[in-house]
Amino acid sequence: MREYKVPKEFEHYRLDQFIAKKLPATSRNRIQKLIAGGFAKLNGKVCAKAARKVLHEDIVELDIPAPKRTEVLPEEIELDVIYEDKDLIVINKPAGMVVHPAQGHRSGTLVNALLSHCKDLSGIGGVERPGIVHRLDKETSGLIVIAKNDNAHSVLSNAFKNRTVEKRYLAVVHGIVKADKGTLSAPIGRSQSDRKKMAVIELKTEKEKSDNEKKHRRSKSRTAVTHFSVLKRYKDKTLLELKLETGRTHQIRVHLSHAGYPIVGDAIYGLKKDRSDRMMLHSLFLGFQHPVRSAQVRLEKKPDWKVF
Repeated sequence: MREYKVPKEFEHYRLDQFIAKKLPATSRNRIQKLIAGGFAKLNGKVCAKAARKVLHEDIVELDIPAPKRTEVLPEEIELDVIYEDKDLIVINKPAGMVVHPAQGHRSGTLVNALLSHCKDLSGIGGVERPGIVHRLDKETSGLIVIAKNDNAHSVLSNAFKNRTVEKRYLAVVHGIVKADKGTLSAPIGRSQSDRKKMAVIELKTEKEKSDNEKKHRRSKSRTAVTHFSVLKRYKDKTLLELKLETGRTHQIRVHLSHAGYPIVGDAIYGLKKDRSDRMMLHSLFLGFQHPVRSAQVRLEKKPDWKVF
């Protein structure tokens, strides 16, 4: 049970807004569901109305239930554990593994494996996403960090949100990238032609640029920045190291495809004639401050690729 006293600056906030300020790692939708489910109290009484306004010195209580493990079953799936302590675990996720259960993927996910491996996981992510503070695409391999308790989850989620986590990737792309290094900066949003895909949303005119916030809000596109450096050039392909400033959905894949260098094996944004049996994108490095101890965690894991 979490308890908060409403400070003067938050007076007249909606109940869900106030809780969201206190729990930035938890989505507004999740908070509203908890309130509607009777898990929130205002001055000692259950309040199921998310729109209820809070007053100065009101006492807000929120009970976040533990994940119902009967709904997502533990599965004994071997994990490549790179680092683990009582607060977090870092896994080298294989290509082809989905991070959390979703429609069409109810078993065999990283979460199923973690529920078997770990005694406890943070409940902030809900039943289907316990401990998950960031994600990797199904076909992307490499390092991913998972929180074991709510405090670690909140701190790590804020670190990702505030871009204080250093993330580096390796990718093999089609084509010869001429520049030794550079930056890809273009807003990414949901594709207007295919809602299952993401796309670069170009802002070309001055009017569009001046109306940037409104346009981004309408298309739900967001600023995205990817830095790259060439590690090796092959006959018709290039090995890149990529560093993310932002963490948008499919960011690296969309940026590289938009630049004319699609990732080898990318079935969504890649070449139609590509016959590779896997996507050559790997989460190589994670660097972040430990959520409890004043220590830096810096981890690297090279891919198991058989490079040309």
